[in-house]
Amino acid sequence: MRPNKPAGVWQCPACGTKVPLGKGAEVGRSAPQARPMSVVEERAGGTLPSADELCPKCGNTRAYYVLRQTRGADEPETRIFECTKCGHKWREYQ
Repeated sequence: MRPNKPAGVWQCPACGTKVPLGKGAEVGRSAPQARPMSVVEERAGGTLPSADELCPKCGNTRAYYVLRQTRGADEPETRIFECTKCGHKWREYQ
């Protein structure tokens, strides 16, 4: 599909439809508007569940955990732990 540059028209080679060439923007569409974003940082504490798990780094017996589907849908999820004392992270495959 090549534009017909001298005429300022793009023509579809398959169906012959002609579209006038714009000045870098598509006809009938406006430029996307910038939206404000905020960064949300997931931190241990607050609403994360915790369990009695032994931290392999510091020996603490309490850890926060989240469940993530890291493998196929037909496989069990992975529990990712974070020590409540030192912040060390490790995972447990079920």
